[in-house]
Amino acid sequence: MVNAMPIAKVHRISANSPDDIGGIEMAITERRILPEGIKAIFGKTEGNGCVNDFSRGFASHSMSQMLQRHLGSKADHICLVMSGGTEGGMAPHWLVLERAEGDAPERPALAIGSGRTAEIRPDELGRLSQVDSVARGVRDAIRNAEIDDPADVHFVQVKCPLLTLARVRDAENRSANTVTRDTLKSMGLSRAASALGVAVALNEIDRDAIAECAIGVDLSLWSARASTSSGIELMGHEIVVLGMSRAWTGPLAVGHAVMRDALDTESLRGLLVRLGFVAESQLDVEQRERVVAVLAKAEPSHDALLRGYRHTMLDDSDISATRHARSFVCGVLSSLIGHAELFVSGGAEHQGPDGGGPIAVIARRRSSSP
Repeated sequence: MVNAMPIAKVHRISANSPDDIGGIEMAITERRILPEGIKAIFGKTEGNGCVNDFSRGFASHSMSQMLQRHLGSKADHICLVMSGGTEGGMAPHWLVLERAEGDAPERPALAIGSGRTAEIRPDELGRLSQVDSVARGVRDAIRNAEIDDPADVHFVQVKCPLLTLARVRDAENRSANTVTRDTLKSMGLSRAASALGVAVALNEIDRDAIAECAIGVDLSLWSARASTSSGIELMGHEIVVLGMSRAWTGPLAVGHAVMRDALDTESLRGLLVRLGFVAESQLDVEQRERVVAVLAKAEPSHDALLRGYRHTMLDDSDISATRHARSFVCGVLSSLIGHAELFVSGGAEHQGPDGGGPIAVIARRRSSSP
């Protein structure tokens, strides 16, 4: 094909369990997905999203084995971003991001870039060295996506590591100190440093404006396009960039907005309008089918207030606040989209303003058929 250009394809596939890769494998068998074109797979798995959520590793292992059957060692280049926690009505699912080729007329179009960083030491987690590592990785992924201007990036998904006590002891055996010995707290600090790395790469925050003591603390520093999720299954970072590029063609477009708080449906409504939807009320079936993916971050406000009323998400000693926030925000967004198969990730340190968070929508243009 002489005029072939990259075309992004995004497949949303329901999952019955963390190891349910049958829907993806069927799509590969039927050639609806070409495995050699897969750039990344996002997964919402039904674990607790905390340190001991092994559903993420289980999902990644199952996915890797399946991909290796089709691709051999090339499967190692695919970014697997598993986000635990599908509380409330959130539906477990996969998002398969594929790069194909063709000559569709629409430009610019959704572009997908991916990359990895080297592993970091446990004592680097939550510190400026992690910020710098992620910033370099995001810049590499932007180049991989053939996006010329960071302003055309609409969402950056980062899978980052966390600390276990074994990793803490590893650092201490080298006479190094980790930023915390609290393994649950380490998840937030890793997300925070990773988000600031995204902000630096996207020119949202000047690197010199970030002090190490501000990581996870200074809530005035935030990215409008970062989504970071920590997990036990890695010590490096998996990075996926979604944006618009004239080097890509095809029917898909992506846009982003920022939720100012957990009830801010107007940010999503405005984003849908910019993408060509009529969003005066819950999307009807025809419009709903044009929504390929919704990705969002969720975080309870630190003043324990939501539009002046007290919430108890931070006071619950039984259920992590991130689990409350995921469930709540998914319900809020679902009320407009019309279903709950949404990729909502909890823990939004430096990802949007306090109590809010970035949101992105991938959609088919109005003139394009599924």
